Amino acid sequence: MRLSNRTRQTFLWLHSWTGLLAGFALFIAFYAGAFTVFREDIAHWQNPPWRTTASGPASTDMLVRKLHETHPELDDFGIVLPPALPPYAYWRVEGHARYATLETIDHPSTHPPSGSLGDFLFSLHYTLGLGAGGQYLMGLVSALYGLALISGLLIHLPQLTRHLFALRPGRNLKQLWQDAHNVIGVLSLPFHMVFALTGATLCLFALVLAALNGLAFDGRLFGAYAQATALAPARAASGVPAAMLPVDTLLEKARVAAETQGVVGLHPDYLHFIHYGDRAAIVEIRGVSARTLASYGQVALEGASGRVLAVRAGRAHDANSAVTSALYALHFGTYGGRVVQAMYFLLALAGAFLFYSGNLLWIESRRKRRQAEQPRKVLLMTRATLGVCLGCCLGIALAAAATAWSARFDAASAAMPRAAFYAGLAFACLHTLWRPVPYAAVELLAMCALVHVLTALGDASHTLPAWHGPWREAARTALAVDGVNLLLAAAFAALAVAVHRRARRDDSPGLWSHPV
Repeated sequence: MRLSNRTRQTFLWLHSWTGLLAGFALFIAFYAGAFTVFREDIAHWQNPPWRTTASGPASTDMLVRKLHETHPELDDFGIVLPPALPPYAYWRVEGHARYATLETIDHPSTHPPSGSLGDFLFSLHYTLGLGAGGQYLMGLVSALYGLALISGLLIHLPQLTRHLFALRPGRNLKQLWQDAHNVIGVLSLPFHMVFALTGATLCLFALVLAALNGLAFDGRLFGAYAQATALAPARAASGVPAAMLPVDTLLEKARVAAETQGVVGLHPDYLHFIHYGDRAAIVEIRGVSARTLASYGQVALEGASGRVLAVRAGRAHDANSAVTSALYALHFGTYGGRVVQAMYFLLALAGAFLFYSGNLLWIESRRKRRQAEQPRKVLLMTRATLGVCLGCCLGIALAAAATAWSARFDAASAAMPRAAFYAGLAFACLHTLWRPVPYAAVELLAMCALVHVLTALGDASHTLPAWHGPWREAARTALAVDGVNLLLAAAFAALAVAVHRRARRDDSPGLWSHPV
C-alpha cells in the first residue's frame, strides 16, 4: 500500500494534532493506570494486616446489623468490600447517595470514604481526578487516541517491514526517538486499540445511553436497560420478618454457585441487599474472578435461606453481561494472573512513553538547533511537556511517599495522596517555568528517583520485621511493591544522568544544552 504525499501529509497532521491534544491527559491516564493494575496489592501494601483495622465477614455483619437498626426504613442498600480496608455502606435518599462506615453510621456522608492510594490512582486513571466531568473528558480523549493510532499506522504502513525493528543510536537523537516511538507503537498496537475502544466505551456509555434515551427511545431506554441487566427476579416484600444468614455464609454459597459455572475464585467486592430482614429478602453478591475473560460475575441468593436464585458468571453469562464484563477485563487486565498483570503494567508504561516521545518528536522537528533563542511555541510545548508529564510522575511518587510515611507515624489521611499528587504536579509545572529546560528536566527526574527511594525505605523499614511473624505472605506483597519503587527510582536516575550528559555534550546553543 502506497500513499500519495498529500494523503500522507494529511494523516501526519491528523496524527500529530490528535496526539498533542490528547497526549497530556493520556500520559496521566496511562502512567496512573500502570499502577492501577496492582490496585489490590497497593491496598494491602498501604494497610497490611499488622496495622489494619478490623475487616472481613465479621465486621461486615456488624455494619449490616447496625445499619438496619439505625435506619430501619432502608429497603435497598449496598455494602462495598474494598481490599484491605473496612467495608462501608451505600444507599440513596431522594436520589442522593449516602455512605457510612461502622463508626459513621449515625452521620452518613455524601462522599465515599477513601484512604486508599489505589483508589486515588484509579480515579486519576479514569477521570484525571475531576469526577464525572473528567470521565466524559477521558471518553473523548480515548476516541482521539484511537484516531491517532489509526492515522499513525497508515503513515508508517508503507515502510513498516523495513523499519519496524530499526533502532539507530548515534548523534541523531531525533532519529533514535522516532525509531523507539514507532517500534513501541506498532508492536503494542493491538493492546492500544483495545485500550482506546474499551476506554471510550466505559467512559461514554452513560452519556450515550442518556442521549439515545431522549433521541430515539422516548424516555423508555433506562427502564428497559435496568430490566435487561437485572439479575434477581423482582418481587415484593412479604411483610414477614426473618433472620438473615451471616455474610460469610452468603459469600460461601455464592462462591460455590459460581464454581458450578466454571468460575475459579470469585472475590466479592459488593453486596446488594433488597428487603433486608424480610422473608423475601434478596442478596446480590458481585465480584471478580481471575483466569476468565468475562471476569465480573454476580450471584443472587435468598437472604433468609441462602437458596440460589440466579447466577451470571462463567458459563451462565448472557450476551450482554459477557460483553460488558469482557470490556472491563480487557481494559484492566483482570482476566489473568501475575503474568498478565506484569504485561499490562509494562504496556501502560510503554503507552506513557509513546505520548511523551510524541511530544518530544514534535518539539525536535520545530526547534532551532543552532540558536539559543527558540520559537515561543516550541519553548511553551517543551515546558508543558516536562511540567505535566514529569509532574505526574513526581506527584504519584509523592502520593506513595506520603502514604508510606504517614502510616509509619499513624497520621494517615484520606486526602493525603490527592494533596501530595497535586502539590507535586503544581511544583513541577512552576519549576519548568523559571529554570532552563535541561536543568529542570534533570532536577525533576532526580526528584522522582529520590522520592521513590524514600518511599521504599519508609515502608520496608517496618515491613521487614513482619517477615518472620505470622504475616509472611502479606510482607512479601508489601516488599514487592517496595521493589517496584526501587526499580522506578533506578529508571528515573538513569534518565536524569542521560539528560545531564546530553546537555553537557551538546556545546552548541539550543533547547537541550546547558546555557552558557
